Amino acid sequence: MSESLALVAPGKPLLNYLPVGLFGSVMGLTGLSVAWRLASARYGVPEGIALGIGGLAMIAFVLVLAGYSIKLVTAFSAVRTEFRHPIAGNLFGTVLISLLLLPIVLEPFAHRFAQILWATGAAGMMLFAWLIVSRWMSDRQQIAHATPAWIIPVVGLLDVPLALPTLGLPPMSGLMVLTLAVGLFFAVPLFTLIFSRLVFEPPLPDALKPSLLILVAPFAVGYSTYSVTAGQTDLFAESLYMLTLFVLAVLLGQLRTLPLCCPFRISWWAVSFPLSASSIAALRFAAVRPGFFTDAIAVALLALATLVIAALLGRTLLGVGRGELRTLST
Repeated sequence: MSESLALVAPGKPLLNYLPVGLFGSVMGLTGLSVAWRLASARYGVPEGIALGIGGLAMIAFVLVLAGYSIKLVTAFSAVRTEFRHPIAGNLFGTVLISLLLLPIVLEPFAHRFAQILWATGAAGMMLFAWLIVSRWMSDRQQIAHATPAWIIPVVGLLDVPLALPTLGLPPMSGLMVLTLAVGLFFAVPLFTLIFSRLVFEPPLPDALKPSLLILVAPFAVGYSTYSVTAGQTDLFAESLYMLTLFVLAVLLGQLRTLPLCCPFRISWWAVSFPLSASSIAALRFAAVRPGFFTDAIAVALLALATLVIAALLGRTLLGVGRGELRTLST
């Protein structure tokens, strides 16, 4: 008993190196589960694939939450420093986005629990977005800190409406429009600011290069959220989808040499959710605009997201098995 208490003693920091951005793995796995569920409905692939990936997402969430809770209890100063960091602090939004996405996977099995998770995530995401925007406006920021992670706190509001159609909650059209409007409105200046930093400032450090793919998220998630909120795919929604394909093509070209130039790190999980969100958008679009090219793009993006996330998961588990978690977290 005394040994177990010593294990979580505040005086002995444990897992103080664990980055909050590891919750991005939960986002990526959950998004991939949703994508395979859409593929099951459209192409008749076994629904068990989506269920299996959803189970992995839940396991990942529990493990990462447990690990980060240990860090919070035993190394609170490290958590506080991470939260105050102008780049890493934005990644706390990945915890809340995970709470917004997991209910889509959980709803068939734990309806009430899924509702509670979503409500917690929605309230937390609204508060977090307000807090980060207030921080940006209160303190002078440096252009070097304008990285793709800045997309997460406010544009992450776009994830709020996604689970609502399946949760059986009272109509929340006002909340859906609010989060859609704020998410899309802030996506424009943030994307412009980050793009300007990428063009005119020194290149991103190797550790941050995978986060480039986050720039796809406003358009991919924006398409899905707009379609869910408006209940249709109109010209504006179609424009968001086309932007998704263009930005994704550009960024994949930029990241094609990543496995050769940079050693694997936990930060590579930043590519998982944008790829999943892009495949979801493609599958949704193929369902309303069926055709050879739309289906081919949807299948290709689903295959790409699946292969990349499988590789990330395998490499992460291998690193954990080898005791390399501290190294992979740097």
